[in-house]
Amino acid sequence: MSVTTLPGRRPSPDDLLVLLAVARAGRYTAAATELGLNHTTIARRISALEDALGGRVLARGAAGWVLTPLGEHAITAAEGVERALGELAPDRPRLSGVVRLSATDGFSGFIASPAIVAVRREHPDVSLEIVSTTRRAAQQRVGVDLEVVVGRPHVHRAEAIHLADYALGLYASRDFLARSGIPASPAELAGAPLVYFIESMLQVDALDEARTPTREMVDAVSSTNVYVHVDATRSGAGFGLLPAFLADRHDDLVRLFPDEIDQHLPYWLVCRPEALRQPTALAFIEALRARIAAVEDQLLGRPRGAAEAAF
Repeated sequence: MSVTTLPGRRPSPDDLLVLLAVARAGRYTAAATELGLNHTTIARRISALEDALGGRVLARGAAGWVLTPLGEHAITAAEGVERALGELAPDRPRLSGVVRLSATDGFSGFIASPAIVAVRREHPDVSLEIVSTTRRAAQQRVGVDLEVVVGRPHVHRAEAIHLADYALGLYASRDFLARSGIPASPAELAGAPLVYFIESMLQVDALDEARTPTREMVDAVSSTNVYVHVDATRSGAGFGLLPAFLADRHDDLVRLFPDEIDQHLPYWLVCRPEALRQPTALAFIEALRARIAAVEDQLLGRPRGAAEAAF
């Protein structure tokens, strides 16, 4: 006589922790590395959890594994197990783990990097992985906990939070202006060399619209990396449409026409709902907000006219 195991038996806490790791990493291999297991064990644990719950907890997405509705329900229990285990080790730092962030180059360097330093002063077992990219918010956040994008995102099954605004201005190096002359008005910029993003590859509407005051200029150096924009402008490649918080740090750059060319763009944070329940992610978000508050004036640029007066 055979005995059939019915779904609905109590799931294993270990299996729930495996699900949590896969949900955060998006891949069995990455979860296996984090937990010190092999791929086969991860697959077996997930299968056992699905047998216990009576349904699928993961589904294949475009870039990895994503949670099913049943999986999202199970994640709440998994996070409870994780918290309970953390409370059993009072002598260790309260927070540990990896925060995975996708963000633009400028935000990653100027905001995110100092923020994780602040977190690690108190919680040295927390680390940050950054995927640096300039794109629209992904519809499926696989392999990342948090995304920072430019422009208001349109996403489903995700939380979107406005973080800050930053200013784009037109800059040129002192040497370039000495050679080429200082334009008297924005109208004189027609045909002048511009340093900015590659127009055909730009996926972010807000960054494309920010180029409006410079439409009559000619691309001289184009790149997907904003730090290339800054360095090319400093080298004299042309006029750079640059974030003020990056350009104003360089005394060899001069901001031109700050009254006429002063584009403000928003940074938005996008995250999976379960990420907002992760203590490590919450600590990092708090540190992001603190860093943004500390550098708000730099994000929005110098007082208007200060750069021209300094030339």
